[in-house]
Amino acid sequence: MRPNPRLFSFVGGDFGDWHVTGDAVILGDPLPTVPRLSIESNGDVGSVRKSVWTLQGVTSNTRYVTSDEKSDLAKVEPAIGRSEATLAAMITLRKNDAWWTLTQEQRRDIFHRSSHHDIGLKALPAIARRLHHCRDLVTAEPFDFITWFEFAPEHLSVFDDLLGSLRETEEWQYIDREYELRLER
Repeated sequence: MRPNPRLFSFVGGDFGDWHVTGDAVILGDPLPTVPRLSIESNGDVGSVRKSVWTLQGVTSNTRYVTSDEKSDLAKVEPAIGRSEATLAAMITLRKNDAWWTLTQEQRRDIFHRSSHHDIGLKALPAIARRLHHCRDLVTAEPFDFITWFEFAPEHLSVFDDLLGSLRETEEWQYIDREYELRLER
């Protein structure tokens, strides 16, 4: 079987490029505390030493945006892995059953009313992000999404404002589990 280049493993343990500087349970159950985080591409956990937990997610096509919105993002969205981006945050989210019973169109309407696109666009290009979908993997994952953010230290307030604004939206009313890790390398 060929490895999936869109599959990523987030491995919490005593190793990895990212040092955990803080964690917070926003809603629901926590993950066990870890000192470091490793991100493995292709879902490769074979190189992983002793881990406390592993979360997996796949990158996918962009959802809930119009073609114009997607084009706007592509013009200013920075890449993951920039050398100046020495701070990161991993936000894990699980949405409730009410969210998943909505149609795609109803969820898109909530994103639009919540101004999700506009809120995110204000943080670019300072903040790089990559969304990982977990819900439809073969293995049962504890979260529906893992969002990975990277930014330079001077953009910490931009990130905090972004996160605060998103958490105030209608969309966030559908979250029933949220856990946050803050990291540095």
